[in-house]
Amino acid sequence: MQVLVRDNNIDQALRVLKKKMQREGILRELKAHRAYEKPSEKRKRQQADAIRRSRKLARKKAQRDGLLPMPKPKERPARPALAARPAPAE
Repeated sequence: MQVLVRDNNIDQALRVLKKKMQREGILRELKAHRAYEKPSEKRKRQQADAIRRSRKLARKKAQRDGLLPMPKPKERPARPALAARPAPAE
């Protein structure tokens, strides 16, 4: 995994890295391996994950079929244009 550091902005690079790790599921895996998980707890967690996945799939299918309203799109702030950014100092 690679993250570019622009203008020595370590905070932004760390945010990007954490977001990438979250998306890949690395943080969840690290947390799971931090301590021993009893087999009964593992079964419970896997069952809960399976239920969560099936509910999500059912909700998506109901939205596609028109039984539920589609989620509202998230409003994202407009990114500044590349021309408006100052040239990097050398």
